[in-house]
Amino acid sequence: MARSFSVAAQRFSGQPMFKTLERVQQLERQGKGVLHFELGQPDFPTPGNIVAAGIDALRNGETRYTSSLGMYDFKLAVRQVTSRSRGFVPDSGQILVTPGANAIIYYAVKCLVDPGDEVIIPDPGFPTYAAAVNACDGTTVGVELREEKGFRLQAADIEARITPRTKLIILNSPSNPTGAAMSESEIRDVYELAERRDLYLLSDEVYSRMIFNEGARFFSPSMIDHCRERTVILNGFSKAFSMTGWRLGVAIGPGGLIQKMGLLNETIVSCVPPFVQRAGIEAMVGDQTSANLMYAEYRERCRLLVDGLNGLPGVSCRVPDGAIYVFPNITGTGMSSEEFSEYALDAAGVALLPGTCFGGHGEGYIRMCYVNDQTCIREALSRLRLALEARNGNGPCR
Repeated sequence: MARSFSVAAQRFSGQPMFKTLERVQQLERQGKGVLHFELGQPDFPTPGNIVAAGIDALRNGETRYTSSLGMYDFKLAVRQVTSRSRGFVPDSGQILVTPGANAIIYYAVKCLVDPGDEVIIPDPGFPTYAAAVNACDGTTVGVELREEKGFRLQAADIEARITPRTKLIILNSPSNPTGAAMSESEIRDVYELAERRDLYLLSDEVYSRMIFNEGARFFSPSMIDHCRERTVILNGFSKAFSMTGWRLGVAIGPGGLIQKMGLLNETIVSCVPPFVQRAGIEAMVGDQTSANLMYAEYRERCRLLVDGLNGLPGVSCRVPDGAIYVFPNITGTGMSSEEFSEYALDAAGVALLPGTCFGGHGEGYIRMCYVNDQTCIREALSRLRLALEARNGNGPCR
């Protein structure tokens, strides 16, 4: 009999949303019609100008190895866009191109965290944070995001969880799963705390282009230290440009750390294909018409979904600041997050995720993605209303 797996392998956990997807797909194979609100997979096609740039690169023979840190032209585009969006120009040696943004989480944790070290993460928060820390034999320390605080991470709450083993704080604004965007003052407070305690900050800014609430503004801790001291920006193209299958991410951080992360990237994947990077250049500096139309549609979908959820019995939902998610409170239904999610799938054919997929403080909530057209959103709301009214003994909606 073969030997057992490594200790590290036994700590791998993956992403719970894909486990839900597997179950949903099994039900669909059995003939059940399901409306999908469980995965943050944009339903828009990749904008045509981005696709054309990738195709042109293929036709021009850009199919060979390139630098493991990223192509020169891609880094030039990153520098240009960062100057415009965050007010500083990173050095080329501060930039790393990766196969999707998820890899950056693992690379940063692996290069900063020793076994037993602690990483502070938002709770509820994106599951890969905890999965990456666990894979590196670190310890996650969740900081509760409270609804009464708008689900925004607070420096005082972080400070209460810091110990001598703390190495890294992970921020995510706008947030998955809550859609909350931290204010400039809140982020400055966290940065000052990290500076005082000599900690690194990993700032997940995947949804930085996707702020839809007029009262919210994007701010990055990189605007304070220009990623030269302790801030590492994590960004990607999957959500902002509907490029999920292209697998393209970019990190900006202190030069020494980026070089170590680059060696890890080189070891695991060698490099990101050059034709994918050409498409990414077009996404950054090319025509933004399709992307802006997509954002406008997301804004309308968000309003429709939030309004509808607030009309369901036992459900209340805050208006998120951005991203592509709503995080409604379902405690009024008398069901747990898991029970509500199971009931929504079985009784209404609506696939969504329990808040507990995103941490223990997600209990009492569910996550729904507004990556479906408005007709689908209306149908899902109608199905949920009928199912909840039937469960409450009120019969069908009249």
